[in-house]
Amino acid sequence: MSTNLPTVAVIGRPNVGKSTLFNRILGKREAIVDDQPGVTRDLKFRPTDWNGAAFQIVDTGGIFGSEDDPFTHVIQEQIERAVIDAAALIFVVDGQTGPTPIDHDIADFLRRLGKPVICAINKIDNPAKDEETAALFFELGLDGFYPISSSHGYGIGDLLDAIVDHLPEKHDPAAIPEIPGLAILGRPNVGKSTLLNALCGHERAIVSPIQGTTRDPVDTEIEINGKPYLLIDTAGIRRRGKMSQGLDRYALLRNQAALERCQLAILMIDAVEGLTETDAKVFRLAHEAGKAAMILVNKWDLVEKETNTASDYSKVIRKEIPFLHYAPIEFVSALTKQRVQRVFPNVERILEQYFFRVPTGELNRLMEGILAKNPPPASKGRAPRMYYWTQAAVAPPTFVVFVSDPRAIHFSYERFLMNRLYETFDFTGSPIRLIFRKREQTKK
Repeated sequence: MSTNLPTVAVIGRPNVGKSTLFNRILGKREAIVDDQPGVTRDLKFRPTDWNGAAFQIVDTGGIFGSEDDPFTHVIQEQIERAVIDAAALIFVVDGQTGPTPIDHDIADFLRRLGKPVICAINKIDNPAKDEETAALFFELGLDGFYPISSSHGYGIGDLLDAIVDHLPEKHDPAAIPEIPGLAILGRPNVGKSTLLNALCGHERAIVSPIQGTTRDPVDTEIEINGKPYLLIDTAGIRRRGKMSQGLDRYALLRNQAALERCQLAILMIDAVEGLTETDAKVFRLAHEAGKAAMILVNKWDLVEKETNTASDYSKVIRKEIPFLHYAPIEFVSALTKQRVQRVFPNVERILEQYFFRVPTGELNRLMEGILAKNPPPASKGRAPRMYYWTQAAVAPPTFVVFVSDPRAIHFSYERFLMNRLYETFDFTGSPIRLIFRKREQTKK
C-alpha cells in the first residue's frame, strides 16, 4: 500500500479468529468469518484509528496453512510481504487450545523480523483465568500477551492501547485523505484479480483458474500520475441458482458493500464467452447505484480478429446493455497487459466528468435552445411548461427540472433531455439523473 499510515498486520495460523479480530477493531463486518479454516486468502487493508491515532490494519490468511490447500504457497508469499511492510504485528493465538507447534514456528519467524509483536490470546471466555491462560503462552518467548475475546469485545481496548504505543509516529484521523474507489466487477474467472495485479505491477491478489478464489473484496491503494486510487477487487457474482447460502452469499453482500464504497465501477467481460445474462445483472447493480462506469472486454488476445472485430463487438454490447450507453469500452488482455495502459487515462477522464458541475449560465442557455426548438409535447391535450433547471448534485450529475406538471413529461422527452446533456457537456462514463419537480406558483 502507498498510504502514509503505519500498517499493523494481523497474523496467525488458520482459524484462530484473525478476521473476527479484524472486524472488531474496525467496528464493522468487513471480512468474511466462517468456522471453515482458510476462508481468508487475500490481504485486506482498512484504515482505522484509536484514541486519536490513525493506522492501517491488514487481515491475512492463515500462516503455515495446510499443504493440501492449493493457495497455501501464494498466501505465504503475501503474508511475508505484509509483515515486512508492517510497523507492528498482532500475533493471534487460540486460548482454548494452548500453544501449538505451529504457534512456536510462527513466533520464531516473527522474532527474526525485529518488529514489535503483540500476542493476542483469543477466545477467552472466562476472564477470571486470564493470568493462568497467558502463562501457557510465555514459552513462545514474546514480550506482551493480551487475553481477548474478539467475538465479545473483551480486552480489545487494552490490545489497541498496546498497538498505538508501538506505532512509530501518530497520525491524526482527520488527516486521512478521501481516495477515489475503483471497484472491479464481473463473473468468476473473468480476470479481475489478474487485472488488479497488472495495474499494481506485482502479485497483489491471488490468481487461479479455480472459480471463487477471491472471496472478500481486496483493497489496494496505488498512485498513478501522482494521484492516489483505491482499487477494490471483488469476488465474482455467480448466478443465483449456483449461489450457496454460506460463503458465496456473504461474498455477494460484500460485493454490494464494495460498490457502495466506490465512485467508478470497472465492468469486465470475458471476450471468449461474450456478454452473458449474469454480466448484465451485475452491471445493472452499478448503474442503479449511480456509479460511474467503464467496460473492459478482457482476454482480447484469445479472440481471432478481422478489420471490424472490435467495432462489431462494441455494437453487440451496446445493444445488449443499452442502459450503459455512457460507459466507454476498452479491449484488453490483463494477462499479457495488452492495452492495460489505457485504463487509467479513461479513469481520470470519467472521474472528472462524474464530479463536473455545469455553470448555471450554460444550463440556462441550453434550456432556452431546447424550448425554442423542441418544447415538451402535449399530454392529454395540454402541453406542460418547463421553467428552468439546476444541477443539484454531482457523483452522479443530478439535475432538477422545474415544470408545471411532472406527470405530463413523457419518458421519451426525458431521454431527449438526457441526450442533450450528454451531447453538450460530455459526461463520459457518468450516469445522469433527472428529477422533474412541480414549481410552486407564487401568489400575487
